Amino acid sequence: MTAIKHALQRDIFTPNDERLLSIVNVCKAGKKKKNCFLCATVTTERPVQVKMVKVKKSDKGDFYKRQIAWALRDLAVVDAKDAIKENPEFDLHFEKIYKWVASSTAEKNAFISCIWKLNQRYLRKKIDFVNVSSQLLEELPKVTEESVPSGENQSVTGGDEEVVDVYQELNAREEQDIEIMMEGCECAISNAEAFAERLSRELQVLDGANIQSIMASEKQVNILMKLLDEALKEVDQIELKLSSYEEMLQSVKEQMDQISESNHLIHLSNTNNVKLLSEIEFLVNHMDLAKGHIKALQEGDLASSRGIEACTNAADALLQCMNVALRPGHDMLLAVRQQQQRFSDLREQFARRLASHLNNVFVQQGHDQSSTLAQHSVELALPNHHPFHRDLLRYAKLMEWLKSTDYGKYEGLTKNYMDYLSRLYEREIKDFFEVAKIKMTGTTKESKKFGLHGSSGKLTGSTSSLNKLSVQSSGNRRSQSSSLLDMGNMSASDLDVADRTKFDKIFEQVLSELEPLCLAEQDFISKFFKLQQHQSMPGTMPEAEDLDGGTLSRQHNAGVPPPVSSEKDMIRQMMIKIFRCIEPELNNLIALGDKIDSFNSLYMLVKMSHHVWTAQNVDPASFLSTTLGNVLVTVKRNFDKCISNQIRQMEEVKISKKSKVGILPFVAEFEEFAGLAESIFKNAERRGDLDKAYTKLIRGVFVNVEKVANESQKTPRDVVMMENFHHIFATLSRLKISCLETEKKEAKQKYTDHLQSYVIYSLGQPLEKLNHFFEGVEARVAQGIREEEVSYQLAFNKQELRKVIKEYPGKEVKKGLDNLYKKVDKHLCEEENLLQVVWHSMQDEFIRQYKHFEGLIARCYPGSGVTMEFTIQDILDYCSSIAQSH
Repeated sequence: MTAIKHALQRDIFTPNDERLLSIVNVCKAGKKKKNCFLCATVTTERPVQVKMVKVKKSDKGDFYKRQIAWALRDLAVVDAKDAIKENPEFDLHFEKIYKWVASSTAEKNAFISCIWKLNQRYLRKKIDFVNVSSQLLEELPKVTEESVPSGENQSVTGGDEEVVDVYQELNAREEQDIEIMMEGCECAISNAEAFAERLSRELQVLDGANIQSIMASEKQVNILMKLLDEALKEVDQIELKLSSYEEMLQSVKEQMDQISESNHLIHLSNTNNVKLLSEIEFLVNHMDLAKGHIKALQEGDLASSRGIEACTNAADALLQCMNVALRPGHDMLLAVRQQQQRFSDLREQFARRLASHLNNVFVQQGHDQSSTLAQHSVELALPNHHPFHRDLLRYAKLMEWLKSTDYGKYEGLTKNYMDYLSRLYEREIKDFFEVAKIKMTGTTKESKKFGLHGSSGKLTGSTSSLNKLSVQSSGNRRSQSSSLLDMGNMSASDLDVADRTKFDKIFEQVLSELEPLCLAEQDFISKFFKLQQHQSMPGTMPEAEDLDGGTLSRQHNAGVPPPVSSEKDMIRQMMIKIFRCIEPELNNLIALGDKIDSFNSLYMLVKMSHHVWTAQNVDPASFLSTTLGNVLVTVKRNFDKCISNQIRQMEEVKISKKSKVGILPFVAEFEEFAGLAESIFKNAERRGDLDKAYTKLIRGVFVNVEKVANESQKTPRDVVMMENFHHIFATLSRLKISCLETEKKEAKQKYTDHLQSYVIYSLGQPLEKLNHFFEGVEARVAQGIREEEVSYQLAFNKQELRKVIKEYPGKEVKKGLDNLYKKVDKHLCEEENLLQVVWHSMQDEFIRQYKHFEGLIARCYPGSGVTMEFTIQDILDYCSSIAQSH
């Protein structure tokens, strides 16, 4: 290995100014073994560069070549694989990991030890050594300059890596001294041993001189020791003085500490005084109620505006004092507790005085409101409560104060107000409805006939009387055709349009008076009792109890004001209690109107629907909206009952067997109903209800017209169907009801079909024999006989044809037509005025039959010269003269 090392140094590293420090024979792990050498080198020039070089033997000869070199500073980790067992493998981590296997473990350890020493000296321990024995990692021994052998050969060929590692180069001064020494000795180059002996002798001379110099300085040392002893004494004296000074300063320090503590206590006292003054000022400023406010609360005049204002200001000031946010510890002060108790007493005293005064005002209002309507009052109007509301609204702020401070008394006032006002409003509203009923029925004597009794305004008539009157009123509308109906004796007179218009105006006036009364009272309740009308919070409202029970909600028992979400419900409950008589009175009035005339339900439905729609636009959950909505249900029920009664009356109609039918009563009534309904429901909100009623009624009319026509004995069925469906078609065409367009077309079709049927049936009688003859001819043709061969039939030969034709000369035809006209005139009624229409249709049909007969004669009896004894012009003249004569 030494020979290889010298060869590598000579051939590879010396030309590059490098010195080889260590070498190891290695091959790559896990592959085909190709030996190479890893060399650790340093440059001879400064700055020193440490490298690791891979050297490989050339394939062409026995010389070595440099293959790759790494800077030692790029080496990160040296992994020896195992620190305990001998293992020739090791890894070097550069930019990638190189795995090597050394020829022996000793070479590997020597190489790793050299790397470690170079790392310690040049790289400041930047490389990590893993799995390396601690014996290899020893510090580089310190060597003197003289111990480093000189010469290139020694550094390379000495064979001791330790000596090579500790070699240090001479600096410039050392080189100069050696050169001067060597110049002074001529044998320094030629005889090294003589030069070394000379140097040794000179060194001994120097050592002796040094010893003599040391021995000569003993006297100076003794002098120095003496001076040190004197200095120590001086130090002791200084220490004594410093101790005395320290004792004096200690007393001064204690005095200063006492002064500082005294100043701290003074500062703390001042701070406490300032804080105490601040707390006292806070309590005085926030919990001191002016004497004027106290006097106003105790003795203030609650009847005058100035006194009310003074009491309101005093109550607000008291509330601010009571609601002041006390700081921690204030409630433990006796003065604060006494002041709070004083405030509580004032609050209780004033709340009691205010509640008593307002109760008296409520009672006085009930006694002073003397404007109730008398039974025979001419003017239909409700008393105005605005002055009373205006006077009470002066106390609104005091009520708000009472609500927030003493909810129990506030609730008591609410109950008392509802009790007194409900009695007052009940008296006024009942008198008002009594006047309305009298105006509807005309006189007091007439009102008794409809079930009115006394001043209570309640209807005493039984259900049977209601039904009886309903039948009578419907019978009055059928008076024109009463001779055809078996409806019994009826004594009531017809109710004309003027009577219905009068009822409509009275009913509208009733609603118009009630609506502002309720809205004004609701607005007053909201303002006076400080309840929110139009604000509601999300969530479920607390369950409200009955107002008569004494509380508005369960949580009110504790004197706690209700949340905003339930205040709207409180207003509604108060309105229900105050105006509890409105709904039954309206229902009684509606029942009376329905008794007077069942068609009044149309007026009431439109008016009530409009007022409900208006109220719901203002507030869908208000008392007025709810009450009118409930009453609207009753009105709608009466309207439906009116429609059902009309349909039932249609089904119960009985026709006379002795007189012609004409226009049926329920057809005329439908016309009356539709005309009235269209005038009433023009631009109404509940048009859909009327359309549904139309559909039910027209279906009933169609079914029962057909039923009566089938039962008719005096009047032909086609005439009954034709006249009534013509009347229905005319009515629907005139009124232009959009929802009945289909029924209008159906009525026209039925009218046309039955007109044609009646005409054909009637015309078969004037030329009866001729008609039968030609029917036989057509039957033979239908059996397969050719038309020109019919004349050869014995029963239908030319002679038979002439015989039949001779029986119907022009005079006889005119006579037959005249009899037909008279018969048609007996069948048709004058009301519908269809005689000329039917007669014209018969004329057209007769002409059509004439042409048909002539066509049959021409086809079945060609060249016979047989013709009718009258012409088409004769038919026109006959029909015209007959119509004019009648």
